[in-house]
Amino acid sequence: MAGNSQRRNRRTSNKKGMKVGTGGHRRKALEGKGPTPPASDRKGHKKNRVAKAVAKRTGTVSAQSRRPSGRGAKASSEMVVGRNSVVEALRAEIPATAVYVQQYIDSDDRVREAIKLAVDRGVPLMEAARPELDRMTDGLNHQGLVLKIPPYEYAHPDDLLVAAANSHEAPLIMALDGITDSRNLGAVVRSMAAFAGHGVVVPERRAAGMTAGAWKTSAGAAARVSVARATNLTRTLESYQKAGLVVVGLAADGATDLHELDALAGPVVIVAGSEGKGLSRLVGETCDYLVRIPMPGGAESLNAGVAAGIVLYEAARRRA
Repeated sequence: MAGNSQRRNRRTSNKKGMKVGTGGHRRKALEGKGPTPPASDRKGHKKNRVAKAVAKRTGTVSAQSRRPSGRGAKASSEMVVGRNSVVEALRAEIPATAVYVQQYIDSDDRVREAIKLAVDRGVPLMEAARPELDRMTDGLNHQGLVLKIPPYEYAHPDDLLVAAANSHEAPLIMALDGITDSRNLGAVVRSMAAFAGHGVVVPERRAAGMTAGAWKTSAGAAARVSVARATNLTRTLESYQKAGLVVVGLAADGATDLHELDALAGPVVIVAGSEGKGLSRLVGETCDYLVRIPMPGGAESLNAGVAAGIVLYEAARRRA
């Protein structure tokens, strides 16, 4: 009897559905989601929980989790939240596209100063209801003030060579391997500006980026020093070697003391690793020299910001 057959998987409709394994057709076709986001942006991951805890302490939140992750996704903006954080960011002249002020906010000295600084700099002031600010900041305690920072425009590693050529100087570049603290990146950028370097290279993944914290630590130097992103740091260093640069890695067990390295006077890229793990294996093997900073006091290591300042000073001294 029609419609009452005991045969398994019997088709009871002439309507055709999706074919198995095709992923659908036309508008219903499945689209790639692009590269896997870093662990700090994956909901439920331990690093994501740590990142949220840090955001609550520092008053910053990235819009990464709210942006599309598929093809054509663009870099996201960042939010600085909280009255003190917003005022400090505006004082440091961190680039900003808007200051959001909560409707009917109880104004105090910080709110008034934030509004004055924004007006003086020409940053647009936007009024928003509290629920909207809660949504924008993922529920952080924004205290009625939110500063929106535009995505940082990273340079290409080759751009740093062009900058050196345009200034008729031997390239002096700093590369960071596994540095995840944005404040360290900001400190390196500040040292690079102080000692007339030509830019900083950071890996695209698992590395600190130019966030509000990095801008603040750089004390304005980020506006003058280019930061480039490398898809693969090892291949970028090899490309620099082919261009005539010497790759110098900083390592506690390096075979050469810093003051003995004559290569700092010429075209060079200096690589600093994380304070705990140091240089990764492939990056260490790519370096032409592994150099140590003598520490008579017996300290085991220095953070990247301090180490970069010491090495860049030595390079600037030799070039002078």
